[in-house]
Amino acid sequence: MADVMTDRVDARALEEAVRFTSELIRIDTTNRGGGDCRERPAAEYVAERLSEVGIEPTLLEKEPGRTNVVARIPGSDPGADALLVHGHLDVVPAEPADWSVHPFSGEVRDGVVWGRGAVDMKDMDAMVLSVVRAWARAGVRPRRDIVLAFTADEEDSAAVGSGFLADEHPELFEGCTEGISESGAYTFHADGGLRLYPVAAGERGTAWLKLTARGTAGHGSKVNTDNAVRALAAAVTRIGDHRWPVRLTPTVRAALREIAALYDIEADPDDPEFDADGLLGKLGAAAALIAPTIRNSANPTMLDAGYKVNVIPGTAVGFVDGRTVPGGEEEFRATMDRLTGPQVFWEYYHGENGLQAPVDSPAFARMRAAIERFDPSGHVVPFCMSGGTDAKQFARLGITGYGFAPLRLPRGFDYQALFHGVDERVPVEALHFGVRVLDHFLREETTGFSREETTGREIPGRGAAAYAEREHEVLPSESPVGEMDLTADHGGKEAR
Repeated sequence: MADVMTDRVDARALEEAVRFTSELIRIDTTNRGGGDCRERPAAEYVAERLSEVGIEPTLLEKEPGRTNVVARIPGSDPGADALLVHGHLDVVPAEPADWSVHPFSGEVRDGVVWGRGAVDMKDMDAMVLSVVRAWARAGVRPRRDIVLAFTADEEDSAAVGSGFLADEHPELFEGCTEGISESGAYTFHADGGLRLYPVAAGERGTAWLKLTARGTAGHGSKVNTDNAVRALAAAVTRIGDHRWPVRLTPTVRAALREIAALYDIEADPDDPEFDADGLLGKLGAAAALIAPTIRNSANPTMLDAGYKVNVIPGTAVGFVDGRTVPGGEEEFRATMDRLTGPQVFWEYYHGENGLQAPVDSPAFARMRAAIERFDPSGHVVPFCMSGGTDAKQFARLGITGYGFAPLRLPRGFDYQALFHGVDERVPVEALHFGVRVLDHFLREETTGFSREETTGREIPGRGAAAYAEREHEVLPSESPVGEMDLTADHGGKEAR
């Protein structure tokens, strides 16, 4: 007898996950920052795939071409909480000369889909589409509403993507209490043959900084003790050399305990004498999952000063990629005041507070069960992401976010290195695994199905022509607004 739990994931759903990943990659949605991106073609592609099976998409824009897609699959129980499933449509730049294949070819070769977005995160977008389309064909209706969001601008500030949706269209997410998205539930091959599946239950905060040093302009041959370039260089060096203290959050403590237990290592992160760095030294490759998130960090990334070699400029500017552990924002601000010194002023270029999600929740337990159902020898562990996702913006609506984009990857496949890296790719079998796991998890999360109001038929003619006629809201550009107060006093030093 066929396993009824997997009947809805038919061969067509598996094929579509691969094809949709490839076709989405071929749509170049490179986000170069500063508004230089156009997600609309990918958004229209997604909207058409939804419309074909009777799921009504809404397209929303804050700026022309920066398109988001939101759709709600109604549940049979109007009193149940809704679940948000979201993914972004933009990707970071890729230089074709550096790649083995063209980064926007979407080539499927030797069982692998190649191209920018293969793991970040057009693969997840495609898997979600294939699952909900399979449900529509089978006449499945979840108990609780499923809200789908395909967003713009995640790879920059999210100001015209999830930030815009959360701030100006919160009604679309009414009832959503939890959400899932990227950067979790992939295979991490640890020492000793262990297959770990880290599920993200937290994110460090974003603290992108602009540093400005002001001095006295003059001739390069003269003595100048008020040199802006020298002041900025000294500040950047202090920031880069700083060793931040350990600050363990509940999610990181749980990760340390669970991974240490897999190696029969006793660990008590609650002990005041606990040596986090010492434990990481015993965990081998698995330490990479935790090491970036036990403390704040600040990495200088850009410098801009001067226009001629024999002219001392009056101003020098630098940028720093800062990240804060949840709750570490005040320490970060105080430390920046001290490290920058009296001649360098700093301000937030973009900032968002860190996130935490409970690892003892029913949702996390169901994620664990879904992974282990399809890989019984795998070990699901919680972790905190070192970077950030759209979950930060949706958290403004009270939505608890998890990183859950399942992929079973072969040994030697370095998932983390492929994020924003050269030759980004995803195995076909990993996509198939992800479709099965997502289908199982989403059905477990929405236990109780109905065929009411669902025909399971594809609807001819309900594609681009149908939704292109919808009235798209286009609003004037605004500055990003997050939970972090970017104008707050940070030690009394204001940029000038």
